[in-house]
Amino acid sequence: MPAVSPRNPAPAAAAASASAPAAAPSAAALAPVKERTAIQVIDRMMRLLDVLAERSGSVSLKELAQATALHPSTAHRILNDMVVGRFVDRGEQPGSYRLGMRLLELGNLVKARLSVREAAIDPMRELHRRTGQTVNLSVRQGDEIVYVERSYSERSGMQVVRAIGGRAVLHLTSSGKLFLAYDDPRVVRSYATRTGLAGHTRNSITDPARLERELAQVRARGFARDNEELEPGVRCIAAAIRDDTGMIVAGLSLSAPSERMQDAWIEDLQATAARISLGLGYDGKGGTPNAPAGK
Repeated sequence: MPAVSPRNPAPAAAAASASAPAAAPSAAALAPVKERTAIQVIDRMMRLLDVLAERSGSVSLKELAQATALHPSTAHRILNDMVVGRFVDRGEQPGSYRLGMRLLELGNLVKARLSVREAAIDPMRELHRRTGQTVNLSVRQGDEIVYVERSYSERSGMQVVRAIGGRAVLHLTSSGKLFLAYDDPRVVRSYATRTGLAGHTRNSITDPARLERELAQVRARGFARDNEELEPGVRCIAAAIRDDTGMIVAGLSLSAPSERMQDAWIEDLQATAARISLGLGYDGKGGTPNAPAGK
């Protein structure tokens, strides 16, 4: 009896496969694609910024597209996004671009954090050993200060509320008042309007006229105070740190429980700030490290 071959199911299976709708890609499958797209955009942004950094003036869209091997429409879209973020500014000529002020702000912040911290860390530790209190180093970023270094121990007698990297508004902190004190009065008024001078405690300065009087005292005495204005039960004193150009680049503050704060520490704090300023190249000409240069 001849053998009978089984029916071949392949044609039917193929037909069923062809008629069935294609399955939608899963979220897990799309994730790597999105990641690659994001990385690609960042790479293109960096290429455009690198070309702008190489040129002293504004660069046309056509030149940027050619130098980065990007399609003009792609370059235009990315540049417009960077204009919104202030990483790029529009040039004098229509369709041209140049590096934006946001890069300068970020660059100055990085410079301040790195060089000031390096110069300040040993003097800060010594000041902490002499006083037994918490010593803070902070820099300005917009309407806030950012804590970039701290020297403290359990014997400081107070809990550290704001860790390194933490922020606080200018008008409620001793270091923040240093920066405001040497701002143009119009800048200070703009700050007051923009922030509303919101307070945190009953001692917070929330009135523009009172803030102006407080800043005048800072300029007159060469240091600033925080009298439980940010945190109840904590007082601070701060002295300015200046760079080689005479600009205030950081505030050095000493924090203590209100009942422990001593004015006897002010001179030591100012001397420590002056030592750090000297390490940054400030020669003290035109004033002391805690007074406006040239005044």
